[in-house]
Amino acid sequence: MWFWYAVLSAVFAALTSILAKAGIEGVNSNLATAIRTVVVVVMAWGMVFLTNTQGGIGAISRKSWIFLILSGLATGASWLCYYRALQLGDVSKVVPIDKLSVVLTLVLAFVFLHEQFTAKSLVGCILIGAGTLIMVL
Repeated sequence: MWFWYAVLSAVFAALTSILAKAGIEGVNSNLATAIRTVVVVVMAWGMVFLTNTQGGIGAISRKSWIFLILSGLATGASWLCYYRALQLGDVSKVVPIDKLSVVLTLVLAFVFLHEQFTAKSLVGCILIGAGTLIMVL
């Protein structure tokens, strides 16, 4: 089932880029990010209440709180930079560079989470990096 959620994530991420580029024209990138964030917050909390999982807040450990907050800060920084890049550049160039996060994530997962880094992963990282370079030049 994770595979289908990942595919849907990619589809919605692609739509996000196209819709954001169309909507950001004439709008300050920070304001656009704030509007997007409010929509995401309402949607996320709506799902929490729809699935009746709000009772789990008290069971979240201190460690999880710290890492979720840090993740939220990283997400916010990423979104602010992403929207500014979209405002200044072509979506066809911004998105491939943004997707270099795949390469960075694999390296960070290896270093910090001790996940396996295989020859296949290395080849994939090289191809993603090369593909990004080709697309933005």
